[in-house]
Amino acid sequence: MYAQLFTRDRAIQRYLAAPLLDERLRYLTACAAEGMARATLRAIAWRQLVALRILDIASGAPIRSEQVDTAAKRWAGRRPAPATRTTAVATRIAFRGQTAHWLQFLGRLQAPTVSTPDWIGYVTAFATSMREERGLSPVTIYTRCQRAKEFLVRLERTGGTLRDLTMAQVDAAIAAKGSQDHCTRVSIRTYAYVLRAFLRHAESRGWCRPGLAAGILPPRGYREESLPMGPTWPEVERLCAAAEGDSSADVRDHAALLLFAVYGFRVGEVRRLRLEDLDWKAEVIRIRRSKPHPRIQAYPLSAQVGDALLRYLTTGRPRCAYREVFLSLKAPVHPLGNSALWQLVHRRMQRLGCGGRHQGPHALRHAAATRLLAGGFPLKTIGDYLGHRSAAATRVYAKVDLAGLRQVADFSLEGLR
Repeated sequence: MYAQLFTRDRAIQRYLAAPLLDERLRYLTACAAEGMARATLRAIAWRQLVALRILDIASGAPIRSEQVDTAAKRWAGRRPAPATRTTAVATRIAFRGQTAHWLQFLGRLQAPTVSTPDWIGYVTAFATSMREERGLSPVTIYTRCQRAKEFLVRLERTGGTLRDLTMAQVDAAIAAKGSQDHCTRVSIRTYAYVLRAFLRHAESRGWCRPGLAAGILPPRGYREESLPMGPTWPEVERLCAAAEGDSSADVRDHAALLLFAVYGFRVGEVRRLRLEDLDWKAEVIRIRRSKPHPRIQAYPLSAQVGDALLRYLTTGRPRCAYREVFLSLKAPVHPLGNSALWQLVHRRMQRLGCGGRHQGPHALRHAAATRLLAGGFPLKTIGDYLGHRSAAATRVYAKVDLAGLRQVADFSLEGLR
């Protein structure tokens, strides 16, 4: 292994003579089997020697996580120190992560003992109720549990408990949510609705005093008050063109961007796209819709999107057993999650300076809908294309149909009585 990683005999002998040779080689072999690059394996081998020098690994005693953290800080703060603070932080994180993973591989890492917070049981029971009693979708359950967790963690941090919860504490939590810069009135209203649902569940289980849920009055909402936010179509074209490079990241990102922009797919729908969903013979792509309930919808595979996907599958996608289309580029290879796909779009939109407050996959979905509307397609057709089951979900795009609104404004009422 070391002869494959290093060229100098002196370096190879140094690694062979260091303690725990078998343990180091077994871990390096496992990392190589995951597809890690040669440069990554060299860095791991070097950090193994550093860890042996500043941690008592050779003794065979368990190593606590706190010891690894201390060693990582010590190594990042050594003299001569790393060039910049950013480099020092990256050094500490890399050393800590790789050393902890090696010790865990050897069964030598002693995890810290932490007490289980009370909110875990409350949130778990809340999730079970939503799934088994109400039949809500996994996405809805996840987002509601995140908001309930946020509320309970804040309550615990301020010294409160669910059993002694007061209406003043609930109001303070909603007000604190509203003070966040990125939080809109719609977000505050959604947060209040989730709290009301959670406290109603808590009251039914006797976790808190009754009457709290009824006291939550979410902010008033107005039907179709907001405008769909998205970049202009020339900006979308510029965004997709900027990803037409030859690197693995460009090849993958270009295919994903076209799915968001051309079809207006949601981020979860692209995440769930699998190899068998691409029917090359029939030139069809099948999507597992998220809303209002899971279902499969088929689309004709356009030549532009098909070429981008085929290029990614043949030249940019790592070879592995996963059936999901979009994967990470670095080992260990795994399917991309919602957050990774959102970051993929967000970083590229920021880099090009695309306008709009929202810079993620959903902004490209709005851009696709606005383009179809400008092309003269009826709202019913646009709704079917986007996977809407309700006409109200598509009706909001009528407010950005400037040509149609201008015709209404120019309509003359002269002669009418």
